[in-house]
Amino acid sequence: MAVIVAVLGVAFVVAQTCQQSQIRLTKEQAIAKAEARIPFEPDRTQIRMLRQGITSEPFWIVSLSVAGESDNDFRELAIVKIDANSGKVDSVRIQR
Repeated sequence: MAVIVAVLGVAFVVAQTCQQSQIRLTKEQAIAKAEARIPFEPDRTQIRMLRQGITSEPFWIVSLSVAGESDNDFRELAIVKIDANSGKVDSVRIQR
């Protein structure tokens, strides 16, 4: 009986861990959420998936920018970190 309880306990923990690491938010949804959180209209968008923490939780990192006078310069830049599982915006950093 103890073995069955132990196996069920391990299965529950594994199921919860897998649930937290799922990607439920699409790339397009992440970009739309990020654009809604910034006060400018970007002309460049970059997005990448990053897994963080011990449980490898997935985050979309969306970079939105308006180009400056040179190719390496930005008039405006925002980096938005979004939880790819829950869709919650974790952080917004805006540089002008």
